[in-house]
Amino acid sequence: MNTGYVPIVILGGLAGAFAVLSLAASALLRPKRYLPAKAAPYECGIEPVRLPKSERFPVKFYVVAMLFIIFDVEAIFLYPWAVAFRSLGLFGLVEMVVFIGLVFVAYLYVWQKGGLEWEGPERVRGDMEAGAYPALPPTVERSPGERPIAEPVPEPAGRRS
Repeated sequence: MNTGYVPIVILGGLAGAFAVLSLAASALLRPKRYLPAKAAPYECGIEPVRLPKSERFPVKFYVVAMLFIIFDVEAIFLYPWAVAFRSLGLFGLVEMVVFIGLVFVAYLYVWQKGGLEWEGPERVRGDMEAGAYPALPPTVERSPGERPIAEPVPEPAGRRS
């Protein structure tokens, strides 16, 4: 009876030994030089700048991520049900209809509360249009599709109007 667990114990021992030996090998073989570039925030040479300094990172990103995880996990529950659908019968169908109904109600609630809208609140957009935030310098990276602010081109010295 105990022989059924021997392969599992051996596999666990091999996995533990692999983990310990991998950590030891990386500690022995890694470069020992300190490089200031590796200690820099992004290794790309651009200093992180938050403009304006009073603005906080929006929580909206985390809310959308949590909603994705919640609805993704709920969708994963559909696969075992679909596999065992014929053996569950009418009871399984009713239970899944109740489950999908609850997921749909949660989706409607999130939609009504504005959890699926990516744009910021109207107040922030109004402040941006009113010029409350300073213009970003041309060195700041922009999102795809945004063109950098063109710097004024100096006129040649020989051409005056």
